[in-house]
Amino acid sequence: MRRADLLALTSEALVDLANRGLVKRATREVEAGAGPVLGVADDGAVTGVFPDGVTAVLPPGVGLDAASCSCGARGACRHRIAVVLAYQREHGGAEEEVRAPWSPGSVPDAELVAAFGERAVAAARRVLRSGVPVVLRRAGTGDPVAVAELPSATVRFLVPGELGYASTDAAALRRDQLVALAVLAFREADERGFADPVVRFDAGGSAGPGGGSGDGPAPGAEAVELTGQLLREGAVHTGPVLDAALERSRRDLTAAGMHWPAAAVGELAEQLAAYRARGARHRVERVAELVAEVRARARATGPRSTVLGFDEAAETPMRRVRLTSLGCRVTGTSEDRTAEVFFADGDGVLVLRHRWQLGADERPTGHDLAGRRLSGTTLGALAAANVVSESAVRSPSRVARTSVTPLGSAWTGLRAPVLVRDLAAAGAELAALAPRVVRARVEAEHVRVVEVAAVRSVGYDPGAQRLEAVVADAAGTTALVRATYRSTTPTALDALAGALAAGATHVSGALSRTGGRLVITPFAVLTPDGPVVPDLAGGEVGGLVGEVLAGPDVLAEVLESALSLCAEAAHRGLEHLAATMPGRLAAAEAELRRAGLAKAAELLSAFAAAPGEESWLVAYLRLLVTAEFR
Repeated sequence: MRRADLLALTSEALVDLANRGLVKRATREVEAGAGPVLGVADDGAVTGVFPDGVTAVLPPGVGLDAASCSCGARGACRHRIAVVLAYQREHGGAEEEVRAPWSPGSVPDAELVAAFGERAVAAARRVLRSGVPVVLRRAGTGDPVAVAELPSATVRFLVPGELGYASTDAAALRRDQLVALAVLAFREADERGFADPVVRFDAGGSAGPGGGSGDGPAPGAEAVELTGQLLREGAVHTGPVLDAALERSRRDLTAAGMHWPAAAVGELAEQLAAYRARGARHRVERVAELVAEVRARARATGPRSTVLGFDEAAETPMRRVRLTSLGCRVTGTSEDRTAEVFFADGDGVLVLRHRWQLGADERPTGHDLAGRRLSGTTLGALAAANVVSESAVRSPSRVARTSVTPLGSAWTGLRAPVLVRDLAAAGAELAALAPRVVRARVEAEHVRVVEVAAVRSVGYDPGAQRLEAVVADAAGTTALVRATYRSTTPTALDALAGALAAGATHVSGALSRTGGRLVITPFAVLTPDGPVVPDLAGGEVGGLVGEVLAGPDVLAEVLESALSLCAEAAHRGLEHLAATMPGRLAAAEAELRRAGLAKAAELLSAFAAAPGEESWLVAYLRLLVTAEFR
């Protein structure tokens, strides 16, 4: 009996099931002749006996975790891996095993229950009923691994037809439920005829966000009323009564599984508290965005999981994982500093965030923070490293019990979609997204590593204190690397310019579309001499040269002006507008018309003629979405 499952396990699949160190060690032992002596039973079970007497048995129909080994290790040990490698040497390597494309959705219910049990499958179905946003990457001849990106984990089906070899970054406690959920998502995609190599949709749930029974007010009605009160009275006239009501609404939304509106309401309360405390984190524009978001989500017709959130745990414990740092972003106010370190985890990105409160005389820069301790190491080491963690969770959270090693060339081995080699495809993916106000609130949603074939030009605008560089991929498609001076990171632009000039091969950062082109807000740059994290860099300030790459963005300025007026109206309150507001709105309307934005101008004019909650929301949303997708 030939074990096709063992022949299908590539070295990368074995790394997924164990870790790279174990695979390297097992490979060395087998190549050196210190591998096991194999025996194959009639039922297909493969036994490996090692020179030191250790015996590992790999039965058919189960994965490496469920196999047995007398070494006593839990999970996939080097002995189990060595048996796989030795078997492949005797019967042909994994690359010789050719299989037709396979979908995990073809697994029948009986096999699913046999693999994971009734309880895990029932739990997966409950989650599916509430709606789950998923990204499915189908197996093909080029890549035989089918992948399901779920909100709380990524599931990889490493061997076609064998659920025992499904790999997930979640801890064992939730593994069975998540793999079953991934199978059900693939099944629904198959039934609905989604045959593209990459499928994005909301599995399960209902056609719209809904949530109400029809006999009473829909969930979130209180949040809509509270934002209406805020619009009418203005942030300048709010007090503790509204704070308490917003907190109650946030709790109710969370209890109803409506996590995205709950997060928006919670952030809105924080903004109002910061305003009354004269805190530097308060922004008039952000308050307006949050009011619009709460109301937009309440009326959006998209799937519940995307618009309102999904009934999943906020945090998912992960098994021992290897994380690759993608750089760091440092921001702050006169009161604090915040560092965000981004990590690639297989097919997704995690973020670790830490905030330091400042003393009266403290004004640390990003370079000063690089030496501060964080998660057992320094921020500077963590921002350019490979991290192995045994207690990470799938959320913006801590990374603890870690080992940290230099980053090296780890970016080159990242998987799609984190590693971007095709800028045109990345741009098309961003263009197809729903507006941000009704999109899932996902941390590090579009943090990527872009492979750079050439740096075409670098320019600096001293008036805007902005550095811009044009980079191209192997096909010649370009993107704009854009960074603006911040007092918290005074040497970042100089470090970025130096890294780009040093022959940058990769740039990590947040991807967005502005003015029809792809823009990268950089976090780190990989050069032949190693990684550079601009926000943590030291050195001298000044000396930036180069021509400005583009003139003023007139369209952006017109939209920003109109959005600012609407935000000011929400700040003062629609019932307390200044006498000069109608004239200023009329001027903004005229500018919008001159820029060719006739519909936005019409809606702004309607708001000026009759300032109310609905006219404000319609005009503001139009401007906000236009600014995002222009």
